[in-house]
Amino acid sequence: MKKQNTWRCFNISKNVLMNEEIREREIRLVGEEGSDIVKTVDALRLAREKDLDLVMISPNSTPPVCRIMDYNKFIYEQSKKQKEAKKNQKVVDLKEIRLSPVIEDHDIEVKANNARRFLQNEDKVKVTIRFRGRQMANTSVGYTVLKNFVDKLGELAVVEKPAKLEGNNMIMILAPKKSEK
Repeated sequence: MKKQNTWRCFNISKNVLMNEEIREREIRLVGEEGSDIVKTVDALRLAREKDLDLVMISPNSTPPVCRIMDYNKFIYEQSKKQKEAKKNQKVVDLKEIRLSPVIEDHDIEVKANNARRFLQNEDKVKVTIRFRGRQMANTSVGYTVLKNFVDKLGELAVVEKPAKLEGNNMIMILAPKKSEK
């Protein structure tokens, strides 16, 4: 069974030009035998002889870089690489823990245990203290509470964003400490 000719001007990937869509006069043709600067019409004729496609790989260089290949196979390989990269990446969630400036020690311990569990799952933790009414007059208590909270976590967390007062909330972000392997 003979392969169907793919010399229609279609573009599966919006950022890749192929065949007659390439309007440059000269291109750099890259192949197994090296790279040469050739005229586009010669490269198209060579691709037709091999029953393959002329694909522009790097349009921003001067002259643009093209390669003779099977375009459908190229798109298939690119999609496989993207799926593999997506499978291997770790999504980091941001968990939030809310505290009060008048929180008791046992309550801080309970919240710290929750934060410890989040950090062991390699999630970031956003610690928020909300000041109400007259508590805004004494915001230094919030810094003390947050320092106590970080001390309870020990060596498990690193402060990614230090405590900062934003409106009537004090916010600090903790990240899991990287383990040296």
